[in-house]
Amino acid sequence: MTEPSALDTLLTAEIDARRDDLVRLTQDLIRFPTLNPPGKGYREICEFLGERLARSGFAIEYVRAAGSPGDSDRYPRWNVVARREGSAPGECVHFNSHTDVVEVGHGWTVDPFGGEAKDGRVYGRGACDMKGGLAASIVAAEAFLAVCPDFCGAIEISGTADEESGGYGGVAHLAEHGYFDPARVQHVIIPEPLNKDRICLGHRGVWWAEIETHGRIAHGSMPFLGDSAIRHMGAVLHQIEEVLYPRLALKRTEMPVVPEGARQSTLNINSVHGGEREPEDGYDGLPAPCVADRCRIIIDRRYLIEEDLAEVKAEVAAILDGLADTRAGFSYEIRDLFEVIPSMTDRDAPIVRTVADAIGRVLGHGPDYVVSPGTYDQKHIDRIGRLKNCIAYGPGILDLAHQPDEWVGIDDMVDSSKVMALSLAALLPRR
Repeated sequence: MTEPSALDTLLTAEIDARRDDLVRLTQDLIRFPTLNPPGKGYREICEFLGERLARSGFAIEYVRAAGSPGDSDRYPRWNVVARREGSAPGECVHFNSHTDVVEVGHGWTVDPFGGEAKDGRVYGRGACDMKGGLAASIVAAEAFLAVCPDFCGAIEISGTADEESGGYGGVAHLAEHGYFDPARVQHVIIPEPLNKDRICLGHRGVWWAEIETHGRIAHGSMPFLGDSAIRHMGAVLHQIEEVLYPRLALKRTEMPVVPEGARQSTLNINSVHGGEREPEDGYDGLPAPCVADRCRIIIDRRYLIEEDLAEVKAEVAAILDGLADTRAGFSYEIRDLFEVIPSMTDRDAPIVRTVADAIGRVLGHGPDYVVSPGTYDQKHIDRIGRLKNCIAYGPGILDLAHQPDEWVGIDDMVDSSKVMALSLAALLPRR
């Protein structure tokens, strides 16, 4: 672990002097209600970020992901990419943060879009995931530019759409258009909330699918004349419970996934829909007596780097085919919805070693190395951009994400911003 240098002292002091600005910026970002779905306020928050970064000499580009999932004239998928060239050629460090937040939900005791600061925390939807991290990266870059105006290379900061719904209107679109080409960008830090003393190397894989069982409609007083798709789905759920879950519990990974329960393969039943549709708004009468002729579930299967996606799918297909062979009248359809291959950056990668060293100099101890239980936008930078030198590092406690009264610690943001600034100094030397 390298001892702090004179430059470290200058950079950390510069960030300490910007503490109040860091809090205000986080509050301002929280006050944009960028809810996804449907994808509100993307253009407004991008313009806010662009105007701020332009004042520090960044060239600003606004990129709409036209035609991406969810993009429409009412809810356009806007992204902002800001680039600041140094005084001489060199490598590029890119900070990528998503600007969207999930629904508010119930149970809040503060205004979810108020950005209230109290007791060393900033509260609001997106405070932890991940507007606090976005603010920390901006202040880190601005502090670095103030102390090291003659740096070599380039700094990029992006605010991107739709990470909470797969990232196809954000980082995936940018990657498809060359923004993460290794010839353009060499190092990427995604300030997701994984704790200020952790480096996240990657994530597990995911496969979402919809399973539909078929039946035959009939009068509910004579169900024997029909065939209930819901009962067929009950057989599917029983097999998942009794056969598949025990198998998944035996699958373990060497990936340092957190929390411990996610070091095995998992499957979640996201939703169940069967029989009559939900009543229209305003109708509070009784349903009609019918046997369900359709039932659907959506499954969310998280898998390990040691597993093959084809085998993951085959496990579920085997259950369904087994029921088709043994259960009278059973038939089904299965549709792929979403899939992501596991990703994990090597611990010896340049960005990993650089950030680890900076954590040691700021916090006085080395980092923990972890892997996320869920996916985030590293998947697109890796698989589409073909850029492997990428990590997630940022302030915030992951368990607070998507919770009521979500918050980010001010001290954590300050410390993370210092780590980011020291990493910039190591990767973009002065001329």
